[in-house]
Amino acid sequence: MSPDALDPLLRPVPESEAELAFEGALRPQSLSEFVGQRKVRGQLELLLKAAALQNRTPDHILLAGPPGLGKTTLAMIVAHESGRPLRMSSGPAIQHAGDLAALLSSLTPGEILFIDEIHRMARSAEEMLYLAMEDFRIDIMVGKGAGATSIPLELAPFTLVGATTRSGLLPNPLRDRFGFTAHLEFYDNAELEQVLRRAAQLLELPIDGRALAEIAGRCRGTPRIANRLLRRVRDYALVHGSDAGLTAVHAALELYDVDPLGLDRLDRAVMEILLTRFDGGPVGLNTLAVSVGEESETVESVVEPFLVRIGLITRTPRGRVATREAWQHFGLTPRSQEGLFGNDL
Repeated sequence: MSPDALDPLLRPVPESEAELAFEGALRPQSLSEFVGQRKVRGQLELLLKAAALQNRTPDHILLAGPPGLGKTTLAMIVAHESGRPLRMSSGPAIQHAGDLAALLSSLTPGEILFIDEIHRMARSAEEMLYLAMEDFRIDIMVGKGAGATSIPLELAPFTLVGATTRSGLLPNPLRDRFGFTAHLEFYDNAELEQVLRRAAQLLELPIDGRALAEIAGRCRGTPRIANRLLRRVRDYALVHGSDAGLTAVHAALELYDVDPLGLDRLDRAVMEILLTRFDGGPVGLNTLAVSVGEESETVESVVEPFLVRIGLITRTPRGRVATREAWQHFGLTPRSQEGLFGNDL
């Protein structure tokens, strides 16, 4: 069946050229344009300038931190400021040593290789990467059994930029081969307002400072979320024929279930179950996940980190416990005081 025979609602709709251009324009092209992460920017600038002065490829770089803080953007900036081409891949796409060998052998001298989610590479590929990063060569096994032989293959000098959201999962031999490890931090509201102001200009969206501050306070310290929420506010103002003021921001974010703390539907579902059904805890992760109809891994890796960071729950040996701030935010009163004043807190 041809795509034209499908229901129009089921056909993939390409993004407009304007939207694609906007996505590209959102990414800063240089360290001076990059908002936030001041310490990391200074460290990268020094590393890249030293490499340029010595006419060599920059040391391998590991970018570690939560999703949405700019790791991919920084990798692009490294390539741009080094004046070198960029090759992009991801850990899940490299599941065999042969995949990595084909990728490495095709690199040109000085090329920047970016591997996102590098902790998800296959173990055999990780072990091949050790030698490639250190000596710019790999060993290719030819044949099987007793007749197998190892053939060394020289590689062009390259710079590996790895990005990971879980640096603890990287084996020590791989982590130690990076010349520089950058730890990206969450953004404060002032930095997020700068990100939003720049994006609003690219969108040609008139918006005042109070509206920008309101959005910045709801985006979890993450620029990716900030840009996403700004686009929803733009859509709301466009559809309703209004300006993108504070009223439009409140209405749009309420429509998309984003509350003043930045909690979304799943966050609130977890908190409401914890507070109402389990009286603030303690309750085990699996029980909590089943109660909201989600996988335990989703609750633990997607929901909990933010709730812990803003102080709504704590993790204890007996399970998850709601804090005083959680009860106050949801306007509830505990039936018992164990969740607030037990030995687990």
